[in-house]
Amino acid sequence: MSISSQHIRRRELLRAGGLSWFGLTLPEMLSRLEAGDPLKAEPLSTFGRAKACILLFMWGGPAHQDTLDLKPHAPVEIRGEFSPIATNVPGIQIGEHFPQLAQRMDRLCLIRSMTHRDVNHLTATHFLLTGQPPPPSGNLDDDWPSLGSVMSQLGRGRAPLPPFVSMRPTVPGDAPRFVEQSHGQFSGWLSATHNPLTIDADPNREDYSVGDFELTNGITVDRLDDRATLLQSLNDQRRTLDRQAATVVDKNYQRAFELLDSAIGQDAFDVSREPDEVRERYGRNAHGQTVLQARRLVERGVPLVTVFWPNDGIKNVSVYWDTHSRNFIDLKDRLMPVADQAFTALLDDLENRGMLDETLVVWSGEFGRTPRVGQRNSDAGAGADGRDHWPNCFSTLLAGGGIRTGIVHGSSDRHAAYPASDPVQPVDLMATIHHLLGLPPDLTLRDPQGRPLVVCPGQIVRGILC
Repeated sequence: MSISSQHIRRRELLRAGGLSWFGLTLPEMLSRLEAGDPLKAEPLSTFGRAKACILLFMWGGPAHQDTLDLKPHAPVEIRGEFSPIATNVPGIQIGEHFPQLAQRMDRLCLIRSMTHRDVNHLTATHFLLTGQPPPPSGNLDDDWPSLGSVMSQLGRGRAPLPPFVSMRPTVPGDAPRFVEQSHGQFSGWLSATHNPLTIDADPNREDYSVGDFELTNGITVDRLDDRATLLQSLNDQRRTLDRQAATVVDKNYQRAFELLDSAIGQDAFDVSREPDEVRERYGRNAHGQTVLQARRLVERGVPLVTVFWPNDGIKNVSVYWDTHSRNFIDLKDRLMPVADQAFTALLDDLENRGMLDETLVVWSGEFGRTPRVGQRNSDAGAGADGRDHWPNCFSTLLAGGGIRTGIVHGSSDRHAAYPASDPVQPVDLMATIHHLLGLPPDLTLRDPQGRPLVVCPGQIVRGILC
């Protein structure tokens, strides 16, 4: 039997290299193929283990050398100002300003070998949210559909709540709102009916509300039918509108009416119902309360919630995790403590509620930061106390939902500049998330031209599955 008849892709052969593949070296694998043994992989019991996913997106790109992959023996201009601390898993260390995460390493999987080549925030997000490279057109409508949009297309979720919620809290201020322009967060070339319910409000505010899904003053649930009737009358007069656009509008309004008329819909978006001690545990700030809101949504049947790091509106500091300057000051004072508190509160809360085994949690940015402080790697550059964009190597954390915990997968080189072992491309991470959520690896959807496209052609990262 010829090797070519086995249809083994070139990338898989190269990836096997001199390492082992299902316990075999590359020469042994080729020998087995020539002998007629097809080397079928064992089926994975983790398929569909996760019923929901919370994606904590640290927009801006956390400096992996200062958070999760410190290099204490590197020169000072590489290692920076922070020290590693021990975790509750022997042999694994992370950054000193993640003390609570360090005590929960036994519930986490740390990937230190994430890699791609896009240095642009707005397009690099596309890799992490879809697994695919961004479209050359630069048009958001040409994006590949986000994970949540795919799940919406497949009918996931429990009505009347939407199947996909994206939270991008913005505190009033003058800081740029880059997240809103980022690729990969919407339905792309799928129908706009599969866009997320997007919430830009800050759940930490007393006047927190969720746009169209909140009753305006003077409007009662009993009057919704009148509004629906009025909407239908207006729709009858909109014959000049594009049919597809009209359908999208109608479906979104219908979803709003169903939510407003539903006790579960109104309750899901009311974080004030949480006990004060729970709210304090997550952190009384925009990020902490948004993560708490995500838990409430997942608990009530929303299968995918994306939580973007908030734009806090503060001048003269790093925007999001984009630490071109003040890298060490902002990580220590504003970024890592808030992320540490919210993430660990979520882990504890999910576990205490018996939800962690069926909820996949992913913590990641779109890339990392330059190995050398002050190094220039993009048009933005970096100040003497900052790190520039660096997609060649960065770190991601996962927990729950079929993930093997208490481990580090992959490694970076001595300067945290490039993967030294087991590189993980975003498409492979997304393929693994698809697998855990029960999406088949050959899942195809049709684009507007009717062409069947494989949504996520990556390879499952088996080493991180339990």
